[in-house]
Amino acid sequence: MNKSQLIEALAKAEDLALKKAEEVVNTVFGDMEKALVRGERVEIRGFGSFKIKNYDGYQGRNPKTGEIINVAPKKLPFFKVGKELKERVDIA
Repeated sequence: MNKSQLIEALAKAEDLALKKAEEVVNTVFGDMEKALVRGERVEIRGFGSFKIKNYDGYQGRNPKTGEIINVAPKKLPFFKVGKELKERVDIA
């Protein structure tokens, strides 16, 4: 499911205009993004949680040339699946 499919599903389930459903989805994702940028954790019970992980810099190697390069430290979003979702998906 992509974002536009989510918007359509919300509009259908809640009998909303597509424009209103799009506003709702964009607001939710926007607020989640803002919280992550501030370094806050976002938890959706039964689904999972998002947080920012800090990765240290390291020396890597360009696989094409073999040249050693320095990879800068970075922050990336990390998703941890919730127990309920994990159990629902792992039915087989």
